[in-house]
Amino acid sequence: MKQKRQIGFTDALKMFFGIFMVFFYLMVAVAMAMNWFGWYETSTWKAIRWFFAIAFGAYGIYRGYREIKGEHTYGMRRLDDEEQQESQYSTYADRLKDLNNQHDEEK
Repeated sequence: MKQKRQIGFTDALKMFFGIFMVFFYLMVAVAMAMNWFGWYETSTWKAIRWFFAIAFGAYGIYRGYREIKGEHTYGMRRLDDEEQQESQYSTYADRLKDLNNQHDEEK
């Protein structure tokens, strides 16, 4: 039972977007920690700024972990040999006809 992984163009774009978002969240966290936005230095704003810096950083690390671990599958699925043979139909209508024939035979 040999397994292959199918990945299309849109799946690759989604993967790229996921990696981009990891860097985006981490950059926003660093920018907030450094007060790059120039917010007032009152204690309330400082606490809010650090809270969101930590939140964005933690979420960026979490998304990065999910990207590396492969929990984002983006619609990719593994196909074994039997499924690949079934996917050799020329049209979707041919596949439906074959499924209906199999269903009729089971009755």
